[in-house]
Amino acid sequence: MQFGIFSIGDVTPDPTTGRVPTEHQRITSTVAMAQKAEEVGLDVFAIGQHHNPPFVAPANPPIFMAHVAAQTSRLLLSTATTLITTTDPVRIAEDYAYVQHLSEGRVDLTLGRGNTGPVYPWFGKDIRAGIPLAVENYALLHRLWREEDVDWSGRFRTPLEHFTATPRPLDGVPPFVWHGSIRSPEIAEQAAYYGDGFFHNNIFWNKEHTGRMVELYRERYAHYGHGTPEEGIVGLGGQVFMRPNSQDAVREFRPYFDRAPVYGGGPSLEEFTEMTPLTVGTPEQVIEKTLSFRDYAGDYQRQLFLIDHAGLPLETVLEQIEILGEEVVPVLRKEVAARAPEGTPAPPTHQLLRARRDAGQDPVPGGPPAAGAEAPSRAG
Repeated sequence: MQFGIFSIGDVTPDPTTGRVPTEHQRITSTVAMAQKAEEVGLDVFAIGQHHNPPFVAPANPPIFMAHVAAQTSRLLLSTATTLITTTDPVRIAEDYAYVQHLSEGRVDLTLGRGNTGPVYPWFGKDIRAGIPLAVENYALLHRLWREEDVDWSGRFRTPLEHFTATPRPLDGVPPFVWHGSIRSPEIAEQAAYYGDGFFHNNIFWNKEHTGRMVELYRERYAHYGHGTPEEGIVGLGGQVFMRPNSQDAVREFRPYFDRAPVYGGGPSLEEFTEMTPLTVGTPEQVIEKTLSFRDYAGDYQRQLFLIDHAGLPLETVLEQIEILGEEVVPVLRKEVAARAPEGTPAPPTHQLLRARRDAGQDPVPGGPPAAGAEAPSRAG
């Protein structure tokens, strides 16, 4: 399993000091987080895509990814969200292929619709068409990475005639795609149809909902002829805050939770930790709860933690990354390896996908849809 962290790039006042980082400080802090992630042995760093305050996550994530790739040697760079609805698929195809070359293949991406309504009209789109946009735009992106002469006519963009996206994917292998959703079963259907990964960023949801979403993806993955349900490629999210003593962790994190843009004003910290993957406590408690995710999601391939939200100062975030890399992930790796049944798919990497291609297999685990399978008409 791959372990890593993700950031949504929020610029949030520290509720304990009132300090608000500048945009420049928040951007450079995010780079420092990625560097720290590699230093402590994590596998993945993922960044969101936003076009509106209070976020400074890049509007064009490949810029950030290329910058971090130049300063790291092993870390896999991903997106917490690539907005497939409001970003032109031609732009996605070319930008991510370019950064794939610059990073020597250390790139993949998670597609999502986004949940900020005003963004849609800024790019000439209608949020009410979010699901059809996700379907059509990915259908085009999928072809652009696999065909050098594309004719295209659709509902949401101008037609293409004999179009070739450049540069072509590194080694002829497109970046691996995760389809991300926290609430829309149509996205699970879309991921299953293409044999791609399904990422359920379950930081807001109870285990029952997460289990249903993952089960739907696995069932449909098998339905489309990619393999058994257990061979689907699944990723999960979560959030942690750790101290050697659980009471200290709760006391320190509570003001951040209570004022957090995505949490504040809702259920209490205790209720949220009971209902969702949020874990505030000791490293041992984080290990125990994270291992319990497989009880309802099965054996999965990627676990990402949100670790810098709600105004936490950089020094605290770097401490959390160090605890995660030195005390938590080594134990999780050992336990996951011991519990995973034989045949559990390996996490997708460029090297793995290239090896499959060189061996005469489809580079995407599961391969293309079975003959006669009908593409989903709605996904989101």
